[in-house]
Amino acid sequence: MAFGAMMALAMFSTVAAQEEPSVDDTLADLTVAINMVWLLMTAFLVFWMQAGFALVEGGFTRAKNTGNILMKNMLDACVGGLLFWATGYAIAFGLSGDESNGFMGNGNFFLSDFTSYGSWMFQFAFAATAATIVSGAMAERTKFSAYLIYTAFISGLIYPFVVHWAWDVNGWLTAFTDDPFMANGYIDFAGSGVVHMVGGTAALVGAIVVGARKGRFDGNAKAVTKPHNLSLGVLGVFILWLGWYGFNPGSTLVVTGGFADVAAKVAVTTTLAACAAAVTAVFWTKLRTGFYDIGIILNAVLGGLVGITAGCATVDPWAAIVIGAVAAIIVPFAIQLLEKLKIDDPVGAVPVHLLCGAWGVLAVGLFSTQSGINVAYGEADGYGLFLGGGAEQLVAQIIGLAAIFAWTAALSGICFVGIKAIMGLRVSAEEEEEGLDLGEHGLNAYDLSTIHNAVEPRFDSAAN
Repeated sequence: MAFGAMMALAMFSTVAAQEEPSVDDTLADLTVAINMVWLLMTAFLVFWMQAGFALVEGGFTRAKNTGNILMKNMLDACVGGLLFWATGYAIAFGLSGDESNGFMGNGNFFLSDFTSYGSWMFQFAFAATAATIVSGAMAERTKFSAYLIYTAFISGLIYPFVVHWAWDVNGWLTAFTDDPFMANGYIDFAGSGVVHMVGGTAALVGAIVVGARKGRFDGNAKAVTKPHNLSLGVLGVFILWLGWYGFNPGSTLVVTGGFADVAAKVAVTTTLAACAAAVTAVFWTKLRTGFYDIGIILNAVLGGLVGITAGCATVDPWAAIVIGAVAAIIVPFAIQLLEKLKIDDPVGAVPVHLLCGAWGVLAVGLFSTQSGINVAYGEADGYGLFLGGGAEQLVAQIIGLAAIFAWTAALSGICFVGIKAIMGLRVSAEEEEEGLDLGEHGLNAYDLSTIHNAVEPRFDSAAN
């Protein structure tokens, strides 16, 4: 017993003799922990947007294809996750030494020699968003097997290069360097171009290559385009809106060192752009059509959110309202343009993500304030044209926009044309008529077989 007491005393003395962590070390650890929790929680919000995309796409299309759409949205995240682990993050941010080149990352393939897991989680959620945009534009007529190939191609190859150019410190377009290519470099705080233009451009190319749905432009348009469940669409938009509070404020990556205030401002500009877009669309649709078109209004909200994503940290609240209002007008005009060109986009992915994304990229060069760029990126060498900052930042934005569109259009064109030639991109006419739920998955999303016999009469008819 005495021996045990002596051993316990010796252990206590050893522990007490160890140097206690200093206050500075404790604060440093706490800072790291706070920033990691912020990064992970916002990543989870962005990931939750997958549910929003699934509901919007499912609600805006026909019931006979709902199961197929839900399956695709589930696999967007899963296939994208594996490809972003294997190649995507490495191309976007990977390092084999101290730095990479301006075109692509050069290390950490399969997350080898890698410990920045919070960063990977956040960036994976963004990659999954870019890939899922394409699904909506090609809905109701695309083979599931073809979908698996193109979504992997986007997540693992097309999208990561653009991320490296714009968001890696070594990228040729990046604003995160002391020596940007012009003005402040290409500014895209949360991805109007990097995420949404990539998804929207690939969606446009895919919609063109796969062709329009049967009956879409030959006199049966109303039957083909009628949404089967607007309630799902509304719920999906609200889920996406909530996810945007991870998408945009989360792009601060940290909340210490003054970035908590930046995140709060970003949340405000994001909210105001969406609100302005909705209200503008209400009046616009009434004046143009005589009706309050809920479908246009929902897409206008998403367009406003896409439009503010690039400049959410660098523009003032009043400018966010203007950006959202303009996006709301872009959406219906773009829908009409696609119809004239006979390009079938069932959910409005191209107007919302490509064109409103491009508007958001340009808006940075028009409305960004000097103080906004200073806080978010460091010293501003130029700012918004409309605020007296000259045209150099706008030119930088145009160069970035053109590069993103050209890269994505070229590679997605190769992908879709290659799939079409090798294995076929489109389901058969019979399968399209029957619905992809049965043809591709052997089931229906809804069991309607017992609806008419489900409710028993409560009273005998003779007693009434």
